[in-house]
Amino acid sequence: MSSARNLLILLLCGGANALSLKLRYFDARGAAEISRVILALSNTEYTDHRFAIERKEGGGFSTPEFTEDKESGALAANLNRAPILLVDDQPLGQSRAIERYLAAQGGLMGSTPLEAAIIDSVAEHCRDIKDAQGRKGFGMFNRDKTDEEKAAAKEEWYSTDLPSWLTRVESCVAPIESIVCGETPSYAAVCIWALLREGSEEDVALTATAAEGCPTLNAIAETVAKHPAVASWVASRPVTMM
Repeated sequence: MSSARNLLILLLCGGANALSLKLRYFDARGAAEISRVILALSNTEYTDHRFAIERKEGGGFSTPEFTEDKESGALAANLNRAPILLVDDQPLGQSRAIERYLAAQGGLMGSTPLEAAIIDSVAEHCRDIKDAQGRKGFGMFNRDKTDEEKAAAKEEWYSTDLPSWLTRVESCVAPIESIVCGETPSYAAVCIWALLREGSEEDVALTATAAEGCPTLNAIAETVAKHPAVASWVASRPVTMM
């Protein structure tokens, strides 16, 4: 995708900057970070509204503003959850729908309906991997497993499951690399970057080992990471727990 083509897409759509955008999520990366990176890549102005996360005495966390908005119905478009994207005050829910909308507005969904579908399919492959990881049950908020069970599940995930997933995605993406990550990284490229490069230092290191046999995926993640807009965002974004 050329820069000229991206500019034409923005002009035909009225220009992403012509819209008033407000992304509402917790003060965390979580389910909103891919959207934030897409906004950075497309140089789109928006309000990054963050619900404060406060530590409670005796343990745990509270989110007073989020709770108030949930009770008032302000988050109804996402079934009383976050994130919410306000587009000229029209609320849009579901993180994936938000990502696709912003990617389309920013010219990150290819130049034809088929390219858009290919990009979307690769993004969904990345989601499948994250969903499979969640089902493995070793996350910090999982209370159904003992620490020993979590450690065993985590070891199996990074040593066996994740390499298998990534090898299959590598075979899928290698023939279509120019669509996924041309002159401008696509939505799918951002998802690959998030899959390989986002997380704790330990998790990123373990993922890097699992992805050693995936040169295409690594090259795409590196291209996204080195993009000036993404590098600038990552260097300046708020430091959060997640």
